[in-house]
Amino acid sequence: MKGFVAGIKSLAEGNRDFRRVLYTGQHLQLVLMSLEPGDDIGEEVHADHDQFFRIEKGKGEIWINGICTMVRHDDAFIVPAGARHNLVNTGEKTLKVYTIYGPPDHRDGVVRRTKSAAMAEPEAFDGQTSEPRP
Repeated sequence: MKGFVAGIKSLAEGNRDFRRVLYTGQHLQLVLMSLEPGDDIGEEVHADHDQFFRIEKGKGEIWINGICTMVRHDDAFIVPAGARHNLVNTGEKTLKVYTIYGPPDHRDGVVRRTKSAAMAEPEAFDGQTSEPRP
């Protein structure tokens, strides 16, 4: 096993895809996201998943169970399992984010260039991780 080691800031800032799954472990999953001005991730609830977010570039607002908080570069936040949430890019530039799901939520290695592509082809985690299990 080698795990995942990389410069997450440069990876997040260089990402142009709405969703890019970088690494999937047995209990956590690392995903890059890029939101154009005015875009959002789409309101959602993960019944059994906690989700950590870190804003690497840009600004926006995070809605968690109807409460809005402004977020910007260097901010981090956690959405607990069962919370209705949505992240919205309120800035004039692309919002660059990385997020960690626990447990994994998406198929390993999935890349969705746009939000519409992600909505058209949902991909639930299928149990496959980035590395073989020991």
